[in-house]
Amino acid sequence: MCTGVRFTDGKGNMYFGRNLDWSCSYGERVVITPRGYKPKSPFGAVPQVGMAIIGMGIVEDGTPLYFDCGNEKGLAVAGLNFPGYAVYADAPREGAMNVAAFEFPLWVVANHTTVDEVEAELANVTIVDEPVSPRFPSSMLHWIIGDSTRSIVVEQTEAGLQVFHDDVDVLTNQPGFAWHTENLRNYINLTSDVPGPLSWRTQELSAFGSGAGMRGLPGDYYSPSRFVREAYLNANYPTQEGEKANVSKIFHILGGVSMIDGAAKMTNGEFETTIFTGAFSSATCTYYWSTYDDPAIRSVALFDHDVDADVLIEE
Repeated sequence: MCTGVRFTDGKGNMYFGRNLDWSCSYGERVVITPRGYKPKSPFGAVPQVGMAIIGMGIVEDGTPLYFDCGNEKGLAVAGLNFPGYAVYADAPREGAMNVAAFEFPLWVVANHTTVDEVEAELANVTIVDEPVSPRFPSSMLHWIIGDSTRSIVVEQTEAGLQVFHDDVDVLTNQPGFAWHTENLRNYINLTSDVPGPLSWRTQELSAFGSGAGMRGLPGDYYSPSRFVREAYLNANYPTQEGEKANVSKIFHILGGVSMIDGAAKMTNGEFETTIFTGAFSSATCTYYWSTYDDPAIRSVALFDHDVDADVLIEE
């Protein structure tokens, strides 16, 4: 399971982040893909990378497999678990832009600069179930894509490839995005204000203190609950100024839905935890992250490295 979020500061700089929740690590690390890099691309969707990219992922057969990443122009993407709903094409479709599921995040940020550009091209995209190698079958995902202006959610299901405007700038897991946004209508009573006081007949009632307006906000780790909680936190957290304050903001918001060992058991009998929290700043093209075992926030700046190198850079 996973949670993603996007917001901007007062100057329009985007901060984009995610929790990766699972029972084990994949050996992920920060990976930088330089300009001009030619990754494995089964159907030629990404013949060459036009913009430098930084994010969290693994490398297989010389190909960066990003969980989430952003490019030097401030466009970012994250893939979140979507089993039971994601349906990929079993073969490339003639006349379409065929993108292998494993390379979809790379396709988004390799040669696009804005969400508008991505959305325009998605009208002719088919996501294909083509694994990068026998070791890594395709993960069933949907994606949140953001820039300094807005975010969208991309889902390919039995209904085909659909694009949703994400006006709350968050995403979790199944069911589909449209269901989650409709479900928010059950929580329109939530407020950060202290309600009351009021009278029931002659009895005057007042709140015990702050937080009374949040009564009914879900506190469990179920995907619909995390979506509501993350949307509430993202909507109510005050706008911040400066890199430090906004990095703190995104880790606090994602911390509001992070998973603790022993609380939620998976069907395989193992407990799910927030393996890592990652965040991308478009202001500085810096990737920040922390892990379950080490909550200290670390960072790698894209332009501290040779973005015109001819090899992937792994931190």
